Amino acid sequence: MNSSKAQSEVLKSESIVGGDTAWLDLSFAWFLQIIALAAIALLFWMGSVIFKQAFPAINTFGAAFLTSQDWDVNQLQFGALTYLYGTVVSSAIALLFAVPIGIFVAIVTSEKLLPAWVRSPLGFLVELIASIPSVIVGLWGIFVLIPILKPIQLWLHNQFGWIPLFSTETFGPSMLVAGVILAIMILPTIAAISRDVMASFPSDLRTASMSLGATRWEMICTVLLPASLSGIAGAVILGLGRALGETMAVTMVIGNSDLISASLLDSGNTIPAILANQFPEALDELHIGALMYLSLILFALTLAVNVLAMFIVKIFGFKHQ
Repeated sequence: MNSSKAQSEVLKSESIVGGDTAWLDLSFAWFLQIIALAAIALLFWMGSVIFKQAFPAINTFGAAFLTSQDWDVNQLQFGALTYLYGTVVSSAIALLFAVPIGIFVAIVTSEKLLPAWVRSPLGFLVELIASIPSVIVGLWGIFVLIPILKPIQLWLHNQFGWIPLFSTETFGPSMLVAGVILAIMILPTIAAISRDVMASFPSDLRTASMSLGATRWEMICTVLLPASLSGIAGAVILGLGRALGETMAVTMVIGNSDLISASLLDSGNTIPAILANQFPEALDELHIGALMYLSLILFALTLAVNVLAMFIVKIFGFKHQ
């Protein structure tokens, strides 16, 4: 009799606790949904504000704004092609340098290929770069990186000047320097995310691969990297998003030229750089609208890059399941 009464009290208490837990779970789920919807609403709100400010330029220039190189404040003639070209090219150069270095750093820090006294400081120093303000990186680029790269750029021009990419003689700031600066700034993102992805790879699969006769590097190239491809691809696309939007460091080393040149040794310009240089002095409504039109293009470009990253992660993740 007493035991049955005790059991009924235990079941009653468990049902009460279960009901409270279910209520908390439901409340937390609703809270997360509200936060997610608020983030989406904020995104659309930002886009609508930018579009409203850009409308005078959109109404005046239309889609031809994307293909025009004209940028004359006095004549109120504006075009985005020069800055769009500089943004894409400098970001591509950054990926060319940062992706292999970032993956290499991720491999040596996650696979214990180096002694601990080298591996730990290396990972720490790479991640420390992300905490350096971009203006400090830009100053370092002016006083350190440009003097280091100038002889290399002159050598490239002297040896390979017949190639359009190195056809001009540099005076210091250039598209190549901007790409290297961006590579340094996105390196922590690519290296840190790739390292976390590789570190989460099951150790049993590593052991199984090597027990079948594979060397460590064969295991890395044939097992680890293919399995980590979705995470690495996501890291690269996120790094690209950072490179597209970087402002101060690029503004200080790219040369701020409004001409399109095939040579990487020539100066150039980017959308964030022109916004930083001209927005404080913009007075005419059409000039402000043109700058906001550039902002809208950059906003759409970075949003598309992040959506692409999400799809790449899902596609590669599905293929490797």
